[in-house]
Amino acid sequence: MRANTHPPYGPVVFRDRAAGHAFLTRSTMTSARTIEWEDGHTYPVVDVEISNVSHPFYTGTARVLDTAGRVERFERRYGKQA
Repeated sequence: MRANTHPPYGPVVFRDRAAGHAFLTRSTMTSARTIEWEDGHTYPVVDVEISNVSHPFYTGTARVLDTAGRVERFERRYGKQA
């Protein structure tokens, strides 16, 4: 097997910018910025826009679109063709 074909896999802190929540996991992603974690070690930190903490599907704040109302509005506007 060839050496140096895969990126290094190590601990990384992902920080949700929307919710301010951070979690430590393992990944091949790296960052020049670091953060001191609760265990006293310093890890690279990667900011993400959205995670399971702030995503509407996981938080239960997802809105359901009224598709039936949209179809009726379309038919009223353009007339139902026979």
